[in-house]
Amino acid sequence: MLSELRMLAPLACAIALTGPVSAQTIEINRQNKTIAISTTDEATATADIAAVTIGFEVYGPDYQSAYTDGGNTSHAVLNALRKAGVEDKDIESAGQSLEQNTNFDDKDKQDQRARKQFVFRQSWEVSATPRSAGEVIRVAVAAGANKIGGIEWRLSDRKTLQARAAEAALEKAHAVANRMAEGLHVKLGDLIYASNETPNTRIFIPRALQQITVNSESASVASNINLLPTLEIRPQTIREEATVYAVFAIEQ
Repeated sequence: MLSELRMLAPLACAIALTGPVSAQTIEINRQNKTIAISTTDEATATADIAAVTIGFEVYGPDYQSAYTDGGNTSHAVLNALRKAGVEDKDIESAGQSLEQNTNFDDKDKQDQRARKQFVFRQSWEVSATPRSAGEVIRVAVAAGANKIGGIEWRLSDRKTLQARAAEAALEKAHAVANRMAEGLHVKLGDLIYASNETPNTRIFIPRALQQITVNSESASVASNINLLPTLEIRPQTIREEATVYAVFAIEQ
């Protein structure tokens, strides 16, 4: 019993020395002479891809006219994006629909409702650099897009960020194990085992651009692209977490 109390005293001291470390567990095996640490850390990087949702909706008195106007707007938006330097591989269809309109404004007169019997909708996800995202939105709106959704921020080299997070977690594990060894009055030996658990991926988009609806009639007036200002878009920070389980030898 006395020997157990003597071992617990430095252990409590060692735990106090470690300080607050989030998401970590510590195991000390006197028999195998090892200290095992499970700890989590993260790495951050600025997003280099802005995935913008761009779309439109047009109305017509019948499905043929709604589809025709939708097709013309569709071609106009894509042509404008291509002229702005967006490649086809960076444009992905998100959805399209043609249906009878049942959502009328109570203030609409009978002749206004007659012109909005059918509605055609289409949208794309367009990938661009953070620097060019504002210009992509501008040329799309000038060409007839009247629905602009949020921006999803991405990182092209995600594996490198994951590796950096794992490296940071391993460095933290080594630092904690070293403090534990000091508290136990032993010398920390070599790393004898380490595993990187499945990372908990989190993308932070605290200031994503909310959906913007542009009046269809005024959008056609603004067909001159020079009349539209370019939005100020700033990239977000992406965080990648990694949890590492590391076992270190204890040298007496």
